[in-house]
Amino acid sequence: MLSNHPGKWFLLVHQIPPKPNALRVKIWRRLNQLGAVAIKQSVYVMPFTDEAMEDLSWMLKEIQNGGGSGFIAEATFLQGFTDEQIIALFQKARNADYEDLIREANKILSQWSSSRVIPQTPEVKVQAQMARLQRRFEKILSIDFFQAPERWRAEILIKDLANRLSGHPPRTCSTTCQISDLCGKTWVTRKNVFIDRIACGWLIRRFIDNKAVFKFVDSEPYAPAANEIRFDMFEGEYTHDGDMCSFEVMIQRLRLQDDALFSLAEVVHDIDLKDEKFSRPEAEGFSAMLSGLVASRSKDEERLADGFSLFDMLYAYFQKST
Repeated sequence: MLSNHPGKWFLLVHQIPPKPNALRVKIWRRLNQLGAVAIKQSVYVMPFTDEAMEDLSWMLKEIQNGGGSGFIAEATFLQGFTDEQIIALFQKARNADYEDLIREANKILSQWSSSRVIPQTPEVKVQAQMARLQRRFEKILSIDFFQAPERWRAEILIKDLANRLSGHPPRTCSTTCQISDLCGKTWVTRKNVFIDRIACGWLIRRFIDNKAVFKFVDSEPYAPAANEIRFDMFEGEYTHDGDMCSFEVMIQRLRLQDDALFSLAEVVHDIDLKDEKFSRPEAEGFSAMLSGLVASRSKDEERLADGFSLFDMLYAYFQKST
């Protein structure tokens, strides 16, 4: 039995006649549905699993029946690509799928929150909407071979919507903490940090504990030790709540009153949730800078260190503006 592990991959290399164009489009859509990613024109890679082999075999047969040609190869990348780069391609493709789902879920959540809609009442037709979101999520999940970072956030949103639909109250953020009680803790979050986790780390270092220690774990559920606090992760002490990102939740629960901090939180919200709730003009440029940071820094410790500097500068800008 084949296994999904770096080091071995399946390649589908094909050639499709230029006419009719419908066949080319059909094959491209089917490969995307299977979760394959292109590493070169007409060269697609899949994990080294029995399921992938079966899917690619059917795909090759469909190509040949349409007048095209191709072959499936077992491959090991020696130069030009590393296994980590291939995995990153899969994660990037699935992140894009999750982000589309997150945008739609956030729109629904915003509608329910802003208009005070009670979604489980008979006159509100949301059952089909929720079922469609759930099917989309499960479909993406089935081809998320390497646990893309956005998977966690999409799962939280789907669960939150389902809870509201069933009449269960959403998780609350009313619990507050004394900042002094949070000093000397180890702060745990998921690996591959980006906007919300960098923002929370910056807030922790600047407003809670300037010597705070951070720990990075896999995205699966994590049981914290006695001296650990989880943030922006599944079942974390500080994490997404309704239509608020983890950074907003942390500011609220710590009762931080700072206009510049509120402006910064709106930027983080717009980048993280992608719902254009605040439409901050700074969001696009700041997101580009953070994306460049992530592309140039592979270690989470380096991303936090450099990210803190970016947040310091934007925070100073808002202080001056306000």
